[in-house]
Amino acid sequence: MYARAAAALASVTGSVVIGVLVLPTAAQAAPAHDRPVVVAHRGASAYAPENTLEAVDKADDLGFAWVENDVQRTRDGALVVIHDTTLSRTTNVEQLFPDRAPWNVQDFTAAEIATLDAGSWKGAEFTGARIPTLHQYLDRVEDNHQKLLLEIKAPELYPGIEEQILRQLGRDGWLKNGHVKHRLVIQSFSADSVRTVHERRSDITTGFLGTPAVADLPAYAAFADQINPSHTTISADYVNAVHALKGPHGKPLEVHTWTVNDAVNTQRVAGLGVDGIITNNPDVVRAALTG
Repeated sequence: MYARAAAALASVTGSVVIGVLVLPTAAQAAPAHDRPVVVAHRGASAYAPENTLEAVDKADDLGFAWVENDVQRTRDGALVVIHDTTLSRTTNVEQLFPDRAPWNVQDFTAAEIATLDAGSWKGAEFTGARIPTLHQYLDRVEDNHQKLLLEIKAPELYPGIEEQILRQLGRDGWLKNGHVKHRLVIQSFSADSVRTVHERRSDITTGFLGTPAVADLPAYAAFADQINPSHTTISADYVNAVHALKGPHGKPLEVHTWTVNDAVNTQRVAGLGVDGIITNNPDVVRAALTG
């Protein structure tokens, strides 16, 4: 899901940072946290085709409430759930449309994308799985009584996608008070995109994907409730620095780290005090946390 964190910091360069960030000393214990929340990355994507309804259902079958997805836009303006900005890796697009290279999501209509097989690459038992629209995906998450960590993917390719996503969330009932408070987080690698969501709907919990420098964290805290970094980039000091700040809703910033798929790294990041773990293998992470 994550490939372009490096460019994100540029979007907040020049921000005026007010106040002083005080790092916890060794004598200052990190705040107490419940066991980290486990988020099924692109659904239970180790076991079913990523970002499909089958992956959502697999996460539900395994007993996981939180699922993560990626949202992009088709040529004719439909919102679809897929990670890559091209269709090649996870569908049979090259066979069905051999003359349409480089097979970008934004170059295909919703009707064309609906014909693609998005499951066979994962296994014959998933033949015929489809790329869902955001509407279809929201309906399934709702039916399963699950919660959603929604990533706005490559928003620089899709001007205005933030407002379009918010409209769809509203149409599908996901901007009701209960959903906003307990069942929805919107994140992106783009600081501008996260800021836009916060400006349009300040009640929504938002997350920035990446590992901003400690000195820059106060600028992010103005519009993001979570700092969500790669697990390879964090330390106890960094997690404590994030927790030392309050976000736009007056609560300590949280850290939800990705993509942790094994027991050793699960135990390591849990020991750092992270608030959430995003994983392709949610059952492996749960076992490591509870064992």
